[in-house]
Amino acid sequence: MHTHIVPVGFDYDRLIAPLVREQLDVDRAILLEGAVGSEANVEYSQQLAAQLETDFQNLLGAETERISLADVYDYDAAFEEAYALINAELDHSPEAEVWVNISAMPRPVSFAFATAANSIMVEREGDRDRIHTYYTAPEKYLETELAEELREGIDLAADLGEQIDDDRIEEWLTSARDLLEEFDERGTTIGAKEIDGSYVVELPVASFSNVKPFEEVILFTLGEHGEFESVSELAQQLAKELGEEYTDSFRSKVLYNVDRLGPGGKGYIEQESHGKSYRTRLSRIGQLWVRAHSDDDHDRL
Repeated sequence: MHTHIVPVGFDYDRLIAPLVREQLDVDRAILLEGAVGSEANVEYSQQLAAQLETDFQNLLGAETERISLADVYDYDAAFEEAYALINAELDHSPEAEVWVNISAMPRPVSFAFATAANSIMVEREGDRDRIHTYYTAPEKYLETELAEELREGIDLAADLGEQIDDDRIEEWLTSARDLLEEFDERGTTIGAKEIDGSYVVELPVASFSNVKPFEEVILFTLGEHGEFESVSELAQQLAKELGEEYTDSFRSKVLYNVDRLGPGGKGYIEQESHGKSYRTRLSRIGQLWVRAHSDDDHDRL
């Protein structure tokens, strides 16, 4: 069973042509559609997804499923979705392989899916050869060709405007010239969009590391309770939840594992010095780990 996970943006050829030309096995295709942006952009993306769904079925004989992503700029949600999808497909069969195409969709989704795939490779060492992340480059971009056609259209409309008295021609010329001027000055996009109060969407591309059972307990506890004022406070909470006596030995065990999970180790925990103590909380990648594993059936020690 070969499953291809395909985030759909504004591309068609790059999502299906390499599979046809390389004659890759495609038993199942999962098409991810974005639902954010202007009405025209969303509609255009959905039309492409519908065409891809038809062609994956007709050209490749693949079972096809379409899934909507509520926010294509939400890295954490995309990572969680990718992590769950890839693991679910791998669990279908020992022979299952998963192929993730990151050629389309906004960068947060592409990075999230690539990082999730890499993280699963780390966690499931025996399945590394069953996970493939790939990119396909386009033969050419249409933006510059569209711009050149628009320039020729402007020249043609200007000539017609000298012969035909129609205000619509002049209005179109003004609009088209303004659009071309923006294209020449700014490129293919305009401005910077604010997302969740910031113009910078940080992408934590570090992958997961293997986590031992007691480390899991620490991460889930931090995920549940948030920040602790000190490692001692964290150790007391852990002892309470695990039904263990809070001793110096237990505190040392927690401190050792927190160090292993910290910046000098796996990077799942970050600490801030205040006085003689260290405020302890999950790092961004630690938050992603907890979010991705929250539905798993873990045995806590």
